[in-house]
Amino acid sequence: MKKLAYVLMLTGMVSASGVVMAAETSPHTFTSNIGLVSDYYFRGLTQSWHKPAIQGGADYTHSSGLYAGVWGSSVSGNEYPNGSSLELDYYGGYNGSIGDVGWTVGGYGYYYPGAKTNTTPSEKYNTFELNAGASYKWVSVKYSHTLTDWFGANTNTGFDGGTKGSGYLEANVSVPLMDDLSLGLHVGHTNVAGKLAAPLASGATDPDYTDYKIGVTKTFNGGWNVGLAYAKSNNGKYWDNTASAVSADTEDLGAGRFILSAGRSF
Repeated sequence: MKKLAYVLMLTGMVSASGVVMAAETSPHTFTSNIGLVSDYYFRGLTQSWHKPAIQGGADYTHSSGLYAGVWGSSVSGNEYPNGSSLELDYYGGYNGSIGDVGWTVGGYGYYYPGAKTNTTPSEKYNTFELNAGASYKWVSVKYSHTLTDWFGANTNTGFDGGTKGSGYLEANVSVPLMDDLSLGLHVGHTNVAGKLAAPLASGATDPDYTDYKIGVTKTFNGGWNVGLAYAKSNNGKYWDNTASAVSADTEDLGAGRFILSAGRSF
């Protein structure tokens, strides 16, 4: 009996130890995603000349709040000529929270392999920003500030100076509805630190604009998701008749459009 009790006790200790070990989780989390959109809108302006785009990325997060990632999307050569028609983003930073209040600080870079303007001398579109934001439950605000020229805008591309220090202020609301369905509301304002040196045919010189977006997203088992959103921006006097960099076409980059999306997270 004593031997049996001892064996049972020892087995229990091992089992308990096993439970403790199984409960331990890694502080590191790796995720990835892939998706398809009917139109790639970034801050209220199409990046794909109102054509579909394929997108995907990978993210790393640490339990301390540190994060880093990369993300890519196809873009249009009408807007980013002489390159691979690809946007590659890289980012990192730190997230934290106290109760329902959250905050974030980080950096975000936009890289367009090979793409450069047709001006002389040519300019690249690559841009880097610092950002900071705060959130409370469903509501968040964030400000992004460029440490470089704003997507190649400077005296070589027709502006009255460099555009370092341009900013983007945004507010977002994400409301959970039912059955893994959520409602998203967004408004943002782009403030470019410069204007065109000479007016467009419309008379516009100021590229600043406000963009809006409303959409719903449905998630499914296995990491799948689908969404429908409506996005648009104002200041049509500047953006309505944007000329293609490779043809005689023009496009309203900020036109109001319904956008379908589908993707999966892993």
